[in-house]
Amino acid sequence: MPITPFLDGHRFDRESERVLGVAFEMVCVALRTGDCDDGAKQAIATKLIALTKADERNPDILCEEVLKDIRRPQQWAASEAVRSSVLPDSS
Repeated sequence: MPITPFLDGHRFDRESERVLGVAFEMVCVALRTGDCDDGAKQAIATKLIALTKADERNPDILCEEVLKDIRRPQQWAASEAVRSSVLPDSS
């Protein structure tokens, strides 16, 4: 799935958008998001956008940072939506 619908009006040059798309796909595959709700995918995209705006352009690092953020206890509230949508319930 392309990241474009989740950019929320943020503008990037073509290369940055390509890198965002690659990283988005990598995170979605790693988390096996499949047909999960768009809220989870929006949370992933939001974190990727923030990292890209902070000048990160390596898709491997972008993916790694988002996965680390989702898998650890959070200060970032949107990650909770992703975690509950894609990670198995431990109970």
